[in-house]
Amino acid sequence: MDVIPALARELGAEAVFANRRYEPYAVGRDARIFNALNEMGVGFEVFKDAVAWEGEELLTQAGSPFTVFTPYAKAWKARAVPAARRRLSAARKPVPKISSEPLPVDSGEFGHALTQPIPEPGERAGRLALKRFFAGPVYHYAMRRDRPDLEGTSGLSPYLRCGTIGVREIYSRLGEVRKSGGARAVLPCDAWLNELIWREFYLQILTNFPRVAQGAFHARYDRLEWSDNENHFTAWSRGQTGYPLVDAAMRCLNATGTMHNRLRMVVAMFLTKDLLIDWREGERYFMRQLVDGDMAANNGGWQWSAGTGTDAAPYFRIFNPVAQGEKFDPDGEFVRRWVPELAHLSADNIHAPWRAPLGGYARGYPPRIVVHEEQRKKCLAMFQKVKA
Repeated sequence: MDVIPALARELGAEAVFANRRYEPYAVGRDARIFNALNEMGVGFEVFKDAVAWEGEELLTQAGSPFTVFTPYAKAWKARAVPAARRRLSAARKPVPKISSEPLPVDSGEFGHALTQPIPEPGERAGRLALKRFFAGPVYHYAMRRDRPDLEGTSGLSPYLRCGTIGVREIYSRLGEVRKSGGARAVLPCDAWLNELIWREFYLQILTNFPRVAQGAFHARYDRLEWSDNENHFTAWSRGQTGYPLVDAAMRCLNATGTMHNRLRMVVAMFLTKDLLIDWREGERYFMRQLVDGDMAANNGGWQWSAGTGTDAAPYFRIFNPVAQGEKFDPDGEFVRRWVPELAHLSADNIHAPWRAPLGGYARGYPPRIVVHEEQRKKCLAMFQKVKA
């Protein structure tokens, strides 16, 4: 909070302009900066940039915020998205030069050492990622979006999170691709648009219901009696649960700072509905690891998976991690990449190594720490106790 007022004073600025963020900590930070600048006689203005429609720009007919995705998406699509703003012309006056301290080379100097590779930064990199996606992969998005073994997603989430690519530019370009691509472009473009709308849906949930940053969207689920088994959480976070798809996903996250969307649902549901561990533990772990960590999307995704969020049919949706692997990594290629201990197994056994003739554990892979079918019953009982 001290840096921006000091910089404004050094530059002799009359006003400070910024793009709006919606996380509770960001809202509080901006309020403190406004007060500090106001005392100096310097203006502070924030603008909509991260979304097409902010929290109260889309409301139900009753004038209340949407809490269910499908009607929200319908209302979202009923409006024309404003066009991206043109690039600003060069400043008429030269910008004063200021001295700057050298940036640390080691991320540990910021207090949080990183082992994950950081995506190439900047607007140019974001636009190149968009260009590559629209050059071909977008046309296969609807079929490949759930397959972690295939290159089926855009890779744009870090750039959207950091604001180095404008969301209105993306919507505009997507509309052009949908129109010019003919019939083959309609389904995949619409599928990708829905994912972008999910992002805005969770941002408006966080804006209108900031309590979700601390607890369940449905407050009754704050009474759930979660497990505090630290060994289970450690096994999950290290990719040592004995469930290959879960372990491959977590090892990928730890090594790269990224995780496929389908896998985010699988591992979140496994932590909360198989291991019965509080979703907030997983939410925090993800935010420490993800290079595209977005508080609203992360919170919304975890609550959806845990059954505590906005989903209309929450707690009794429980993914079977074996079935998920067999469906979305059918040849086991993703598991082989990240769990080399199982690379020798056939596609028939790689997602359930306990089925293999010799158990599939000859190369040091751990046995499963829980039995899914048993934990599923415990999960349902835990939720039904709260509902009753």
